[in-house]
Amino acid sequence: MRSNIGMDQAEGLRRILVRNQTQVISVVAGKSGVGRTSATINLATALASIGKDILVLDENHGPDNLLDRLGLYTKYDLLDVAQGKCTPKEAVLITNGFSVLNTARAMSKFSMLDQIGQQRLEDALTKVSGGVDVMLVDTMMPVLNKTKEQARQASVSSSMASGAALLVVVDATASGITESYALIKRLALENERSRFEILVNKVGEEQAALRVFENMAKVARRNLAARLEYLGYIPSDNKLRHAAQLGKPVVEVFPNAVSAKLYMEAAQKLLCLPIQQDEEKCGIPNVIQKLIKQLARKNSRAIAYVAN
Repeated sequence: MRSNIGMDQAEGLRRILVRNQTQVISVVAGKSGVGRTSATINLATALASIGKDILVLDENHGPDNLLDRLGLYTKYDLLDVAQGKCTPKEAVLITNGFSVLNTARAMSKFSMLDQIGQQRLEDALTKVSGGVDVMLVDTMMPVLNKTKEQARQASVSSSMASGAALLVVVDATASGITESYALIKRLALENERSRFEILVNKVGEEQAALRVFENMAKVARRNLAARLEYLGYIPSDNKLRHAAQLGKPVVEVFPNAVSAKLYMEAAQKLLCLPIQQDEEKCGIPNVIQKLIKQLARKNSRAIAYVAN
């Protein structure tokens, strides 16, 4: 568990000195309802409030995806960009001080794009991320036990791309812990991910959050050789619930709430995450290129699975 403030500050300084590149963080969860999208919105707002240029990719189809939560409507999305129907700028929305790009259709329909469309998609993601400090990805929900039809339609999240940090949002219920560990196991074994940031959500106090984290970290270390890091916890206080009813981030409307302050602390910690080796070499273009390759491999495996 990372607790040395001096080390965190040193890592943040190293990040600034080594390169001026976009930091990519995929926000994932093992099941629906744990607060992944709420966490993405509040972390983006928190980072924007301290002067960071933030881009959020919304990988989920509605209803109740990130765009719906914020009351946003977009005429164009990333698939429209890849098909040449609009410019990248026309597909990006601005809200709460950060930018949002809808990528849900592009991720699920990648196999339908020709080589020109795939190149446009890569170029668009690279272009919209130019000058961005942090790109947060509200990832699509995983399907752990796929039918053949689900495999045929399967897409891959940018959480699978190496070079992107992984933030796992966990709730303190038995099912929340079980499903979160199943997701971590899948990513560790199938995608060779060895580090996961953990945010414990909807928990009453930090001691309970730490018990959840420490138990998960012990099992992951023993069985997966994976390293889990504690990013913090978020209580489900009245202000957080009220802000959600208003369709607003608690960080924006109730900045003095306990949940808002803890989101601000978590956002600061995100900025101090160690630089991934791939990220240090090439930054976001490398992450995007790996994502495109994995999209192609994923679709090839899905087609083979259906054929069998």
